Amino acid sequence: MTNIAQTDRNPWAVLLIFLRLGLTSFGGPIAHLGYFREEFVTRRQWLTECSYADLVALCQFLPGPASSQVGIALGLSRCGYAGALAAWAGFTLPSALALILFALGMASYGDAMPSGVLHGLKVVAVAVVAQAVWGMARTLCPDAPRITIMAAASCFVLLAPAAFGQLGVIAIAALIGLLLFKPRQGTAHDPLPIAIRRRVGLFWLTLFLVLLMGLPLLVALSPNQMLSMVDAFYRAGSLVFGGGHVVLPLLQAKVVPTGWVSNDLFLAGYGAAQAVPGPLFTFAAFLGASMNQAPTGWWGGLVCLVAIFAPSFLLVVGALPFWERLRRNVRMQAALWGINAGVVGLLLAALYQPVWTSAIHAPQDFAMAIMALVALMFWKLPPWLVVVGSGIVGWLLSIVL
Repeated sequence: MTNIAQTDRNPWAVLLIFLRLGLTSFGGPIAHLGYFREEFVTRRQWLTECSYADLVALCQFLPGPASSQVGIALGLSRCGYAGALAAWAGFTLPSALALILFALGMASYGDAMPSGVLHGLKVVAVAVVAQAVWGMARTLCPDAPRITIMAAASCFVLLAPAAFGQLGVIAIAALIGLLLFKPRQGTAHDPLPIAIRRRVGLFWLTLFLVLLMGLPLLVALSPNQMLSMVDAFYRAGSLVFGGGHVVLPLLQAKVVPTGWVSNDLFLAGYGAAQAVPGPLFTFAAFLGASMNQAPTGWWGGLVCLVAIFAPSFLLVVGALPFWERLRRNVRMQAALWGINAGVVGLLLAALYQPVWTSAIHAPQDFAMAIMALVALMFWKLPPWLVVVGSGIVGWLLSIVL
């Protein structure tokens, strides 16, 4: 084991390790964290079990895709910033490239694709989001107060569907968490094997905030399509708590009402994103490649992909020097409890609008969604297989009915 750990301290080795994971890691963020634990704790012994648990806790505490952030931190621990970039590229690019190719295929041959296949992809999105809502609610809303926050957040977003309504829900849920919950004091933990000075961490956190607040001002002062895209996807990556599925309502509220991407294409791409390995945030690459205005295609996909993942880099590198103190702060934990319940409410609202209302129009649609949900939750079939099967069933139903 020691020999293995000593041979992967250069960016190319890290890239190849994460590339293999990026090609084979199906099953969503929880499964990804399991793959990482087996690879880097058990097999390669990059860090201890306790240190890995602490790293996962940090990345779940921060907004953004937890599994990708864990990968970035692991790459950083091996060979610095180059290792972080290599880990992200290896884990992310396989699914991003596949989704960009799918978007280009839809643009070139979408008319040739049977409408039933596209509808099947939209229906399977209902099952995927329903599974995510159920799983997250069981974990993040275990008591009556948090269930109430979830329900209230969902109702609020449905009645005020603008993007500011979603951001308002997150802020209000954090405030309610601070006032309502009293977590127990955290215990001591192993230090993470990453040495970053606090001054450097503060620089990255400041850059994160400058971009978060400055990009909307730049868009207002100098309207530009590329700048608007970077702003939209950067903010989505900065404000998503609770996993990749929660990015769905934030992105939908930005790209569909503006006419950048049609709602049907948005849901079809989201369904297709379930069939590829790696992080769900690579859905941004599909959207960028599908834009109705330039930049689009490969360039648009790359711009949106980098924009949505940039906050993850800045937050992970910036928060690591302060994590020990932050983790013991019970007020921050209380706010996070409220935020987590609120984002489940966001996802529950998204399950109805736009996912359900755009896909379920007839009894056969509901039947297909039920079967897809059963296949995912109880038969434990791979998501890619359920997606492919739903596309085929949708095509057959369009012929028969």
